Amino acid sequence: MVKVSTGVQAGNSFPLGATVYPNGVNFCVFSKRAIFMELLLFDDADAPKPSRIIQLNPDVNRTFYYWHVFVPGLKSGQIYGYRVYGPYSPFEGHRFDGWKVLLDPYTRAVAFPRNFDREAAIRGGDNCPYAMRSVVVDPSEYDWEGDRPLHTPLSKTLIYELHVKGFTQHPSSGVTPAKRGTYAGLIEKIPYLKSLGITAVELLPVQQHDEQDAPEGLTNYWGYSPVAFFAPHQSYSSDTDPLGPVNEFRDMVKAFHKAGIEVILDVVFNHTAEGDEHGPTFCFRGFENRAYYMLDSTMAGYANYTGCGNTVNGYHSIVRRMLSDCLDYWVTEMHVDGFRFDLASVLARDEMGRPLESPPLLWSIESDPVLAGSKLIAEAWDAAGLYQVGTFVGHKWAEWNGQFRDDVRRFVRMDNQTVPRLAARIAGSPDLYGEPDREPSRSINFVTSHDGFTLNDLVTYNHKHNHLNREGNRDGTDANYSCNWGVEGPTDDPQVEALRYRQIKNFFTILLLSQGTPMLLMGDEVRRTQQGNNNAYCQDNELSWFDWSLVEKNKDLLRFVKGLIQFNKQNSIFHEGRFWTEVAEQEKPRIAWHGVRLNQPDWADHSHSLAFTLGGPDSDLYLYAALNAYHEPLSFELPALLSSECWCLLVDTFLSPPNDFVPDKSVVPAEQDHYRVEPHSVVVLVAGKRPGEENDDEPGQ
Repeated sequence: MVKVSTGVQAGNSFPLGATVYPNGVNFCVFSKRAIFMELLLFDDADAPKPSRIIQLNPDVNRTFYYWHVFVPGLKSGQIYGYRVYGPYSPFEGHRFDGWKVLLDPYTRAVAFPRNFDREAAIRGGDNCPYAMRSVVVDPSEYDWEGDRPLHTPLSKTLIYELHVKGFTQHPSSGVTPAKRGTYAGLIEKIPYLKSLGITAVELLPVQQHDEQDAPEGLTNYWGYSPVAFFAPHQSYSSDTDPLGPVNEFRDMVKAFHKAGIEVILDVVFNHTAEGDEHGPTFCFRGFENRAYYMLDSTMAGYANYTGCGNTVNGYHSIVRRMLSDCLDYWVTEMHVDGFRFDLASVLARDEMGRPLESPPLLWSIESDPVLAGSKLIAEAWDAAGLYQVGTFVGHKWAEWNGQFRDDVRRFVRMDNQTVPRLAARIAGSPDLYGEPDREPSRSINFVTSHDGFTLNDLVTYNHKHNHLNREGNRDGTDANYSCNWGVEGPTDDPQVEALRYRQIKNFFTILLLSQGTPMLLMGDEVRRTQQGNNNAYCQDNELSWFDWSLVEKNKDLLRFVKGLIQFNKQNSIFHEGRFWTEVAEQEKPRIAWHGVRLNQPDWADHSHSLAFTLGGPDSDLYLYAALNAYHEPLSFELPALLSSECWCLLVDTFLSPPNDFVPDKSVVPAEQDHYRVEPHSVVVLVAGKRPGEENDDEPGQ
């Protein structure tokens, strides 16, 4: 009779990962081609070798393709890893390497030795002293105090994209020094976010990633280099206990929820830090290379639809199960409110890389009852040319609207052939999202994101300046649609600086007056700069961090942005469930287009101006906006109002603070027939009661 290692039991093939029971821990992993496996137990993260090695016998510890064992006496916090033995035959797609210590694909936490070395997982030989290790986690040990995901409707959501470390790491942050750059540090800045008025934070990747996956001497700062999908990133925790990242992340989520702010995770399911055939063996490659990755026609290389060396095989049933289990875990056990899927179109390909009309993984995610209340946001393209903005699968998925970003930038820059496209973006992009029953809120509108220029740099640089990335300025996009307005980089020229400031306000005004779900980038509201670097993924320094001295320095812009956010939140027309352009029986569109003359929009290729009215005399809000991207002033004809009403100024980006945003709009009436809109300016007027007048149903003359 075959026996398992002394003192252990055969275990169960479910659940996958490490599961804590009152009398021990059950371990289970998937591997189809492995012939032998070892479970390694470590006393601490820095132990150079395991204190105990448990051999898994395939005749006892394997059911179908699942390897499992139950170890009595173990508890939450136990550090462990695997060695997996099998064929190393690259041209058959197999890359087993029994010398390498592997993370559990389902690990809920990761422990790092102080001398962790990525290169040790690449070169031949034993990497045990330098390897990441998994940590046993018992999710039931945490007290949520009744917390639940908030389920804020997407139509009432305003997203703020931020980096956990970068938000508080700068010495000016005022955060407790030991908590700078951590989940706990973020908690200390919740009052700022709440005062800004946003309803959700979208966190750049917090799944455990490899910080050493960067050019020599630099750090993978953004985190788009995952190694463990279920585990919160270890270095973002101020608590050095192996379980610290899990509990501190939950503390952060709970604190955000108490403030009424949702937490959305940027998840990276399209590739991993293991890279191509020359990359390290951390986890997936060592368990079952052919299952977890798309391989090229030789089987020895990797299909690369991500630009990162490999592509996760979301079409494989085992991978689909893992990714679905992962999303469920982050919702049920970590209480997150939604997800933004990096390069989501990769998940719409089959294992040969062919685009699928009905991708099983994406439909499975959408129909998952655990995720019924969760936000699902797709970056609806990949690095190999698959572009699905407006055509992404499903009835629920929202999309990053990259065309909103580009069209608004090009209009403000005074490009030709932009006015009709701008009108479509302002109205929720009905030209892109034309299928029946599609809500306009599923368009995530943004002008800037982590990927590209900050808003300050968008009006300060004509070209990217990425030399610090040590890639010869070849990285990062060249399609920035930016303009420096006369001088490349910072300047003391007051005219150039005034125009840049005005353009920043123009971008914010267009974004927050448009139909759809707006997203702001961390620090844009106070002119954070990356000195022209539009791909700061490897800049873990003050170039990327939020400089909190800017809050005081640019307090007038911050006041302007806060005012626009509140205006957006307070008016239900911005949260409606149907497009403003839609017309029901006996109704008029909610939006009407104008040029310098009423009802005469100029759609010509060379046009650089547009006006529109939103709402109507019989609605809660009647708004008139005039956008002049031209370099000369234009006089816009205003619609007539009731005799008891007048147009009142809300925004004029040409004016100096505080007159550029007038919250008490009833006290600043505009001229009744025309309004002069200065060059490169946006004006917003709101119908209000004429001072001292009662209601009057007669139209003005």
